[in-house]
Amino acid sequence: MAINLLPPQLANQIAAGEVVERPASVVKELLENSLDAGATSIDIDIDKGGAKLIRIRDNGCGINRDDLKLALARHATSKISSLDDLEAIMSMGFRGEALASISSVSRLILTSRTQDQEEAWQAYAEGRDMAVTVKPAAHPVGSTVEVLDLFYNTPARRKFLRTEKTEFAHIDEVVRRIALSRFDVTINLTHNGKRVRQYRAVKDESQQNRRLSAICGNNFVNQSMQLSWEHGDLAIKGWVEHPLSPVQSSEIQYCYVNGRMMRDRLINHAIRQAYEGYLQGEQQPSYILYLSVDPHQVDVNVHPAKHEVRFHESRLVHDFIYQGVLSVLRQATQEPLSLTSDDEEEHETALNFPENRQVAGENVFSQPYQAPIAQTPLNTSSHQYREREQNNNSHQKQASHFGGRHQFGESYQRTQGALYQKMVQESVAASKDKEKIPLFPERAPLNLGEIVHTTNNTEKDAISVMPRSVNVKEGQNDYTFGRVLAIYQHKYALIESSQGLGLLSLEEADFLLKCAQLLPKDETLKPQPLLVPLKLALSKEEISVFNQFQSLISHFGIVIEISHGKATIHAVSLPLRQQNLPVLLTALLTYLSAEQSCTKQQLGQWFAKQLGAEQAQWTQAQAVGLLADIERFCPQYVRQPAKNLLQLIDLQPVVVALNNERCEYANKT
Repeated sequence: MAINLLPPQLANQIAAGEVVERPASVVKELLENSLDAGATSIDIDIDKGGAKLIRIRDNGCGINRDDLKLALARHATSKISSLDDLEAIMSMGFRGEALASISSVSRLILTSRTQDQEEAWQAYAEGRDMAVTVKPAAHPVGSTVEVLDLFYNTPARRKFLRTEKTEFAHIDEVVRRIALSRFDVTINLTHNGKRVRQYRAVKDESQQNRRLSAICGNNFVNQSMQLSWEHGDLAIKGWVEHPLSPVQSSEIQYCYVNGRMMRDRLINHAIRQAYEGYLQGEQQPSYILYLSVDPHQVDVNVHPAKHEVRFHESRLVHDFIYQGVLSVLRQATQEPLSLTSDDEEEHETALNFPENRQVAGENVFSQPYQAPIAQTPLNTSSHQYREREQNNNSHQKQASHFGGRHQFGESYQRTQGALYQKMVQESVAASKDKEKIPLFPERAPLNLGEIVHTTNNTEKDAISVMPRSVNVKEGQNDYTFGRVLAIYQHKYALIESSQGLGLLSLEEADFLLKCAQLLPKDETLKPQPLLVPLKLALSKEEISVFNQFQSLISHFGIVIEISHGKATIHAVSLPLRQQNLPVLLTALLTYLSAEQSCTKQQLGQWFAKQLGAEQAQWTQAQAVGLLADIERFCPQYVRQPAKNLLQLIDLQPVVVALNNERCEYANKT
């Protein structure tokens, strides 16, 4: 079959199938055109649910006589002119096909007058012929569009229209949505000659409740909380329903992106996640939210009816909305995230927690709008580390609150920064006058193969392992294990230090480091919220055990809420956030159920064992990193290593044996 070019009339009717779904679609397109024209007053007249008449009159800038015919032509618009304009769209319409599509399935009359013209002009187009006639008319400054007999020439489309009441209900909803997006515009809606809606313009924010009450009802106004949240080019404001509201309704769920009404799944998902744990069963939150984003970062040309958008950084937008809504909900319910802190300062810090970014990366909304500060590398001097910590603290003090709301508090690393800084300074000061053996020497490591073979087989009796742990001599402060030569049996490190050769247990070193992280001196671990709270069912015995040890568990930054036989994990501390939390919680309750009493030290050691169980085999690079962390953060284990951590190997008997063998061989020859 040959390929033919479609005639313009047929192409316009096909396009009308995308743009004109029902009379409400026509009202939406024409209202958006009026807003783009700068109208401050719009009158809407509807007859027979829009099937007979749709008339929209505005006081916008109007259309010149010479442009009237072009206004009804397909893909003709004054809102974009280049590809750059398409990449940063701020107007409601931009494709230039709405009037052409509407006129192809109706009888359309467009009357308009600009401020510069002394008289108005009227353009008329009807159905498939699309022949546009222009004649003089009487009209004030602005435009009027009349759409008569919608789908009169497409009976198949017309029979799919619903009842008059249903179609007008859709129109009423469209007008309501647009009235919520532009409080500065007066909108009047009339049906069959009767005034149905009158939304008067609001000039200042103090009068917004008046229009909100007219559109959404007094219940929503009384139960809603105002939201204002900003971060760089992102901003969100509006109203969300109080989570403890006695009436939950899904009818009021409006969101806007740069003033354009949306039904975007990403936005709705972020809002539902923020309400997770606050609503029960099938309850849905009510909200009216306005998202402002850099137009270069959003694509509005992805849906035929422009109901959806695509964000270039969707995860960033999702988390921004989630954090903004969640902050208001936390403040409204005053829900504490720290179960052990009673003073005001700790309570405020608990409210300002950062989220779990295990999957999505760093949460930029938990920090001031500054460039991120890199973590201190292993070879960074204490002066540089201290300077970075001071700069980090100064950034926090100078940060402004987002829209008057609280920011999220410090992360786990920052709260431990002072402790780490003290340890680094102490380590550097103590070893400043003593030359250390570097962790990464220029020469190649010794070949351990022969030594290990001798140690475990033929020369086992000739080697003595020192029974005592290494003690630092008086007046000597050596806070380094030395350099790692090799890994033995995947869990021991052969090291060379100023004391000689030694064998260090990597499992024990990892256990001690995790104990230091889980049991900081005189501090409670700070909770970090999960991106999505986890729920799991618990038995009555497990709930009883949790209630018994709840205070002890909270010391490790674990925030759990028990409700209706289910546990909801809202937050955990940084050392625990990469664990399988449901499995960890079940194992924890099983362990505590077998204990009559448990101390913080015992529970911390139990957690450390659970964290260390994942590391089965060690590499030399991992061993170097582990020892570096021990030297920086736990210098006490370097000064006085325990017997199960480090044992020195005395090679003197081996040297003596080798010398004896050499002498005997020389005597024989």
